Amino acid sequence: MNPLAQQLNETIERENANVYAMLSSLGKAIYFPKEGIISQSAEAKAKAKKFNATIGIAIEGGQPMHLKVIQETLSSYNPKDIYEYAPPAGKPELRTAWRSKMLKENPSLEGKPFGNPVVTNALTHGLSIVADLFADEGDAVVIPNKNWENYELTFGVRRGAVMVEYPLYNESQRFNSAGLREALLAQKNKGKAIVVLNFPNNPTGYTPGIQEGAEIVAAIRDAAEAGVNVVVVTDDAYFGLFFEDSMHESLFGKLADLHPRVLAVKVDGATKEEYVWGFRVGFITYAGKSEAMLTALEQKTLGIIRATISSGPHPSQTFVLRALQSPEFEAQKAEKSAIMKGRANRVKSLLDSGRYGDIWSYYPFNSGYFMCLKLNNVSAETVRKQLLEEYEVGTIALGETDLRVAFSCIEEPNLEELFDTIHKAVQDVTVTSQ
Repeated sequence: MNPLAQQLNETIERENANVYAMLSSLGKAIYFPKEGIISQSAEAKAKAKKFNATIGIAIEGGQPMHLKVIQETLSSYNPKDIYEYAPPAGKPELRTAWRSKMLKENPSLEGKPFGNPVVTNALTHGLSIVADLFADEGDAVVIPNKNWENYELTFGVRRGAVMVEYPLYNESQRFNSAGLREALLAQKNKGKAIVVLNFPNNPTGYTPGIQEGAEIVAAIRDAAEAGVNVVVVTDDAYFGLFFEDSMHESLFGKLADLHPRVLAVKVDGATKEEYVWGFRVGFITYAGKSEAMLTALEQKTLGIIRATISSGPHPSQTFVLRALQSPEFEAQKAEKSAIMKGRANRVKSLLDSGRYGDIWSYYPFNSGYFMCLKLNNVSAETVRKQLLEEYEVGTIALGETDLRVAFSCIEEPNLEELFDTIHKAVQDVTVTSQ
């Protein structure tokens, strides 16, 4: 094993042996080189005032070389904030700004120990870093049965982990914290579990209430006290889009110093929050009482980044940073959030109007981009195909009964027509199957 990796491992084990035990074999082996092109280039950038002949970019006229046909579309930006490589950890100013944003939007984080966000190539990249660092073959990844299918690819196919599902909703149509607790305690013999908490949930658009959040935290604490080392990942892709009475914070704050056997990891980003899907700017943040341990985990994270994408895109990091620094940012974001809330409320009023009879029910939703219909007596896939082929309407079929509808991409005046059309398709399929 590389001495740098060994040194990081010794630091983590000394500071918290439970977190060291959570690391995968790759997580233990990975490190960020302190000697080599990246480190030498960083040193030269600080000290080589005359000539810097270290890194593979081209300079012309004292600025990064660039094509006019590209720069003319980006003329309000300094070439050094667009064309140079961003550091593997991300643009320092952006990391600082995002940390400040986290503290402002999550008051429960105040005074809690957590590291500086590391920039990722959006949310999926952040989740894959978690998988690489903590998931070994056979490890349990605990998720609800209503989940984003990419978890299976990221943790299961890539890393060989086993997906352990529990029902998202209990009999009262609230978050099933008892199911989460049972799934976690079932891993007692393994002594380790990875939990992914995705709120607002994809595909259902559900965020638990404050009491439900407390029950989730209690379930994780119970597992830790039973001897299970728990890596808890808050997948906060749709954070901030809360439309009704629910938690308005990430559970990351409540989990940050919950128990020595709990490592809280926040994966979030500008992708959905700031409506910049194609920018691919995300973040991964660790919580822990030991600064030395947090630094070691960050170094291992940079090792994964260096070994996969080297560093994230610089232009989009600069764009997001400028937005965060703008005095108009909060007002513009609130305006878009209000539009999204209006769409969600319109969907709910349509579904509660009685106009569609009893051909479906819907799962509770109060946030995010999506909602899910539960179809009665017809196949979701059959309905999906009928909608697409007969009405040119796209939806997502999940399992036998569930049809996911992204109200986020349908303007409010068109929602009635959308759900009327879905109703027609269900009726078509019902008649055909009789």
